[in-house]
This record gives sequence, structure tokens and C-alpha cells, in this order.
Amino acid sequence: MFFRNLTFFRFPTTVAKSLAELDARLEECRLKPVGPSELMSRGFIPPFGRDAEAMSHRVGDAIWITLGGEDRLLPGAVVNDELGKRIAAMEEKEGRKLGGRARKRLKEDLVMELLPRAFVRPVQTNATLDLQHGFIAVDASSKKSAESVVSELRHALGSFPALPLNAEVSARAVLTGWIAGEPLPAGLVLGDECELKDPIDGGAVVKCQRQELLCDEIKKHLESGKQVSKLALVLDDHVSFVLGDDLVVRKLKFLDGVVDQLEGTERDGLHAELDARYALMAGELKRLFAVLEPALKLSPAEA
Repeated sequence: MFFRNLTFFRFPTTVAKSLAELDARLEECRLKPVGPSELMSRGFIPPFGRDAEAMSHRVGDAIWITLGGEDRLLPGAVVNDELGKRIAAMEEKEGRKLGGRARKRLKEDLVMELLPRAFVRPVQTNATLDLQHGFIAVDASSKKSAESVVSELRHALGSFPALPLNAEVSARAVLTGWIAGEPLPAGLVLGDECELKDPIDGGAVVKCQRQELLCDEIKKHLESGKQVSKLALVLDDHVSFVLGDDLVVRKLKFLDGVVDQLEGTERDGLHAELDARYALMAGELKRLFAVLEPALKLSPAEA
């Protein structure tokens, strides 16, 4: 259950008091099966599986929640193919071309007809709340997908003043400085991947993978004015990730040194295994955020 991406939002640490009834609120917004005429359904599910009882899982000041969903799969190609056949048949029968409104109405009726027969795909998105630092990290690289989790949590709680992460300095300038030789925060070292962009619109983009970043080739790109938009980093040989100038953490990976801690402890059952993995991950994310917060001058959410 280790997260692969992190999209952060900040909230005032005073919000922690309002989470005392979190499970009850999430239960009220539990995922319901998608209806026969619905494209999708969203709601919260237990992190340990849909058949579990607890709607959240807490380790210290970290809370794990999961937004579940059911999506009806109705490929556009299928709809358009059937729509084309029906339009052709109707035009032949009536001896005239259908207008735009008639086509639109016919398509809407077709979708409603096909939806009950469409396959249903289950989806889920995990998130963790850190009550000490006042952040929620959603396992999504898309800000839109991450915002949907926060929005559903806001709906469940009635109020949840979480805001997207905001840096008081240019993240791109900070990343560029690190690859140009400026000292990195304690515990961070460069990885082997980066993306450099020309600052002008439509300018060149250079992507490097499995590359020594402190080299003449990269230096020449920097001298030509390119700036770093994504940079691979490693924290204390425990976690590797790619940090973007949009403040999203991608390709998050927990390295052997930290995963070995799990293998050295005996646990009884899946619940205990997931609990141990979440506790380990929550601790590493806390350390990661504590490093990034001062480096990027991340603004705290307003109370």
C-alpha cells in the first residue's frame, strides 16, 4: 500500500480537534454502488478493504483514509459507432439530415440506454493526514484527482480548510540551484533523472534518465538558460522520488534500507502487515515534508 505519488494540501493544525468523529462522518459518506443510469459513484471505503469496519486508520498523529469509486466503462468509440448506425437509419427513414439538436438528443438517449449494460470498474485513491505538520498527501499525480479526494473529505466533515501547497519561492529556481551546485538540504542527494525546460513558451525540453546530473552536459543546458522542472532526489537512502516545480512528488519509492525494517519483524495477518507498512510510510513522509517545507518555504494554511 505504499504511495507512489504525493499531491500535498495544507490545513491549520487546529483542525485536528474537529477530526474526533472522523469515522462517523466518513461512514455517512460511504461509497454506494453506482446506479444503472450513473456514470460513476464516489464515497469513502475502509483503508483495510471494503469489508473492514474502521473507516480510517490512525498511527500516532497520522491518519489513513481511502476514497473509493465505481466507474461505468462506456467507450466513446462504442457509443459513436452505434450512434452512427442509428443516425443513418433515421435519416434514411425520414429522408432528411438530422440537425444538431436531434443528434445530441439521440446520443443522450443512447448513453442512458447503454449505461446499465456497461462494465463497472472499481477505483480507489489513498490519502494520509499528518496532524502535526498540518498536511494531507493524496496518492495522485493529478491535481484534479487529488482535489476530488479533498473535496469529498470537505463534504463529509462539513468543513475542511485545506489549500493546495504553496511555495513562497520559485520551486523551479530552487531545483535549478540544486543541480547547479548549490547545497541541498541535509539528508537529500541528487538522483539520476531530471527535466529541463527553456523558460520561453514552446521552448526546448530536455529529459535525462539514468544520468549523472553534475556533469558538463547538464551544465551546458543550464548555461543556455534552461531551468529544472523535475528533479530526482533521494532522502537518507530511504526514499527516492521526483519533485516537480508544481510541488507534486512523483515516482515515490521506498528503498531497500527502509523496507528491510518490515521484513525483520514478524506479524500475524494482513491487517498487521498493512498497519506496519502505513506506520513506516507515515514516518518517512513526515521526514520528507519536514525537509521540503523550509527548503521551498512552504506556506502554512491560514487558520
